[in-house]
Amino acid sequence: MAKIENFIFDIDGTLIDTIDMYMPAMIETLAKYGRPVAPDKVEQTKHELFGITGQDALRIAGISEEKIPEIQKDWFNLAYERADRAKVIPGIPEMLAELARRPDTKMAIATSKQADEYQEYFVNHYDFAKFFQVAITSADTKKHKPEPEPILAAMDKMGADPATTVYVGDTINDLKAAHAAGVKFAGALYGSANPETIKDADFPLTKPADLLKI
Repeated sequence: MAKIENFIFDIDGTLIDTIDMYMPAMIETLAKYGRPVAPDKVEQTKHELFGITGQDALRIAGISEEKIPEIQKDWFNLAYERADRAKVIPGIPEMLAELARRPDTKMAIATSKQADEYQEYFVNHYDFAKFFQVAITSADTKKHKPEPEPILAAMDKMGADPATTVYVGDTINDLKAAHAAGVKFAGALYGSANPETIKDADFPLTKPADLLKI
């Protein structure tokens, strides 16, 4: 197998733990708009709808297209008030710094986050954001994961060969997007809300440092 030189990363659940920032806020917002989640379904819903675009999560939750912008705005505003609940996954800064020291290695982001979210709640918050030369956010492609477009867009900007590229993510949609893009998938089991769904990753990662071994 060709040496992996191009590393493309998801953010939520892969670099930072944000489920407690976003998902309780979603449950509360749905209830506010008359779409409460049954108590015995709350945890399942939080995990199933995490790690995809806000619009897609609300569609799956049964929100009509015309109501999505209003509800998503309220949901994200509530989530941003809880930005202190987001935590760096242990070992991530050290792993990224080590990758960045390698010659010929390129690093990029392909995320479902909106562009302003990416800037305000990632770039402005975490020093290790400096390691990424390329960032693809939800506004940069018409289709989103599990479609391959975000990863393909990142590879295009990086000038990356699929044979030497890996996508690092924590959900089944990340796995599907990586394979649809023709690249290997490294599964962040260490941060996944549903690790059993990505157990068939090309490179299962039980801790961030495992990525340095591929």
